Amino acid sequence: MKLNCDMGESFGSWVKGNDAQVMPFVDMANIACGFHAADPLTMDKTVKLAQASGVSIGAHPGYPDLLGFGRRDLQCSADELRSLLVYQIAALDGICRINGTAIDYVKPHGALYNRMAVDDATLDVVMQAVVDYAPRCPLVVMATPDAERLRERAAARGLTLWFEAFSDRAYDDQGRLASRSLPGAVHADCEAIERQVLQMINEGTVTSLNGVRVPIQADTLCIHGDNPLALQVVQRLRGWVQR
Repeated sequence: MKLNCDMGESFGSWVKGNDAQVMPFVDMANIACGFHAADPLTMDKTVKLAQASGVSIGAHPGYPDLLGFGRRDLQCSADELRSLLVYQIAALDGICRINGTAIDYVKPHGALYNRMAVDDATLDVVMQAVVDYAPRCPLVVMATPDAERLRERAAARGLTLWFEAFSDRAYDDQGRLASRSLPGAVHADCEAIERQVLQMINEGTVTSLNGVRVPIQADTLCIHGDNPLALQVVQRLRGWVQR
């Protein structure tokens, strides 16, 4: 199971995350593309950081929502959403290219990522945007009990999916991320994170906020770069999740 982290989420003089310290411990860097966070210089710096550590680079596009950090569910038409995604993916890919590399995968951010998990129409638009611009790139989606149905849906477009679990977020009874508005939705101590990750690795399940054990199988494990515990967590997890 590969470790991934949301990175490059600073903006102008506003610094977020601990990218330089976390980068050497992860396999995949999900780099913000300017709409929910980041700016061209931040994107360039983060690409260079990833290259220096031999880390795979993924586009991390979201809704155009700098004020809300991409966590507000915006209403977009299918054509608008497709264009927003292609614009962001291409922007990061362009910065990668002038640095002699390219994006390896796409992982949507925040509210868009969560909507994909419950709305097939949104998922279809995201899939099509990836196929249209970067058909060789896998799309990262939430690992849930209906993974096989999603895999078949993607295969019809010739698209590969990578399924993702979360180390530092609580789950609901359907195996999706619990709303951040709920108490306990974000794990605030390393011990809780460790318990959840070990359960995922050893049992292939996660325990929801209500105590329901939900089966999930994941290809990659996310550590949120804006979590204050990110560096501590990724250092511990690196020993359990081998490259």
